[in-house]
Amino acid sequence: MSFVVTEACIRCKYTDCVAACPVECFHEGPDFLVIDPAACIDCGVCVPECPVEAIYDEKDLAPEHREYVELNRRLASQWPLITAAQDPLPDAEHWAGKAHKRALLTENAEQV
Repeated sequence: MSFVVTEACIRCKYTDCVAACPVECFHEGPDFLVIDPAACIDCGVCVPECPVEAIYDEKDLAPEHREYVELNRRLASQWPLITAAQDPLPDAEHWAGKAHKRALLTENAEQV
């Protein structure tokens, strides 16, 4: 099992979780973060740090968020590692708390 970043992170990209993580398991895309399940040590330290409550233990995922298990795995292998906190996206406050953002996810850096 691993922890998984879900839809709430899309277009926000707060990095409080990255700063709290004792290992380097977060990867950064244009408008989303993911956790590499192979690097995650299942400590859960990142969960309370996320201001938009986007991170869940895989076993606790709601059915509508199950696709994020594979999405985190796949994108972690494509996106660069992020090892330090950064500023969130400029309009993160606008997107925080909004639902149904999956279609807004930019998976490929060339799409930006």
